[in-house]
Amino acid sequence: MRSWARWFSPFLLAAILAVVAVSGTSSASAAGYGEKLLAELKKKNGLYDDPEWNAYVRAIAQRILDTSKIKGEFHFNIIDDETFNAFATPDGYIFFHRGIIASLNSEGELAGIIGHEIGHVVGRHSKRQNRLSRLGWVAGLLGSIITGTGAVGDLASATTATVTSGFGRELELEADAYGGEFLAKAGYNPMSMIDGIQVLKDRELFEKSKTNAVPRYHGLFTSHPKNDKRLFELVMANQHLMPDELAEPVGDFWELMDGLVYGDESATGLVKGSTYYHSVLRIVVEFPKDWGVINTGTVIEGGAPGGSKDGLITVQRQGGGKAKTPKAYLEDTLKRDDLTKGEELTVNSYPAYVADAPVTGSDSKLRLISIVLKDGDFYLLKGDAGPNADPEVFRAQFRKTLDSFRSMTSADARLANGQTIKVIVAEPGMTYRDLAKKSSIKRDGENILRVINGDHPYGEPTAGDYLKIVE
Repeated sequence: MRSWARWFSPFLLAAILAVVAVSGTSSASAAGYGEKLLAELKKKNGLYDDPEWNAYVRAIAQRILDTSKIKGEFHFNIIDDETFNAFATPDGYIFFHRGIIASLNSEGELAGIIGHEIGHVVGRHSKRQNRLSRLGWVAGLLGSIITGTGAVGDLASATTATVTSGFGRELELEADAYGGEFLAKAGYNPMSMIDGIQVLKDRELFEKSKTNAVPRYHGLFTSHPKNDKRLFELVMANQHLMPDELAEPVGDFWELMDGLVYGDESATGLVKGSTYYHSVLRIVVEFPKDWGVINTGTVIEGGAPGGSKDGLITVQRQGGGKAKTPKAYLEDTLKRDDLTKGEELTVNSYPAYVADAPVTGSDSKLRLISIVLKDGDFYLLKGDAGPNADPEVFRAQFRKTLDSFRSMTSADARLANGQTIKVIVAEPGMTYRDLAKKSSIKRDGENILRVINGDHPYGEPTAGDYLKIVE
């Protein structure tokens, strides 16, 4: 359904590079936090690098900002993360997780989420809650999203839970009211705001039923949002602001949805062929071709076709430490004073150190050890050339593996994860149970398909409607 060569409308093309803004976001205490976060996400390849989706989001945002005559600076970006979340920084940077987009079912619902987040900035909600000084906002958020210290989507730490799961009922309702107003002026039905929140609430209830998880987005309604009288009144009070006819969509929501990356199979580490991917740590390591690679959970082991007697290379994350350089980490932290032929080098922009280690007491012909420093973490690579190996061939294989260590890109993530959303038209008699049997979703496929299609908890596909499945 989707073509990567699809022609954009002039509005979408203009929106790709649009940088737009909102009044009152440039106070000295608030400036720079979103800019810093965006720079770090770019540095660590944490953004969802899909020009069509980014253009689409920015085009919808541009329409909202133009029709409501909002002034100031805004920047809109998508984080390459499966969780259903969105947030705004005080300086007008708004971020949407890839997972929240996968849960929506119309351009209006997406516009509602965009309008809601713009509302947080317009209402200066971060400043009104004094979040920056009270929660250590940037440090906590950067730590959760892009340093690899936990799951990318695990934003429930003490420093970030309040930021990402809601500003409190009064300010969230105020953002919803702003969002309803923005939608109406932009020619969308304000009810799309409630529909979008409903979808996310259903997702939250589903997740909570499995893990008793804390709310991640909005997270305010114990009952269904459509039954919340105050929310309904605030949003629908803007109905009179709508033009006589609803605006034409900015783009083709369902065409874009077809092919959207879904889930994150490599969140805990994934081996494909002889390559290891980890989307949380944002690393990729390529072992020699035809080697067997195993992820034990703590160590990545690459073995030569002939087994350990031919060669073995392992990779293990060590974490941080007081050491400032890879060499210092080996000498001062690991207490290795027995290394020879040491060499400091740079591996794909990351500082590294490689050296020979003694083979006394083993049948290895050569033992190599290396440390790479990435994003504050040290990674230990060790290699043993077994009794059947050619030491110089093995040395070249080890160096090639070391040289392959790099930051994971969006292209790597697509290759590693593999799962994408496919849009179909529902046929009479289709059920989510039957669709789940053919889906690549490994657990709770039936319920997950209901959630992402807005049919949670008991709905079934309606013939003729567009339907999202996962392949």
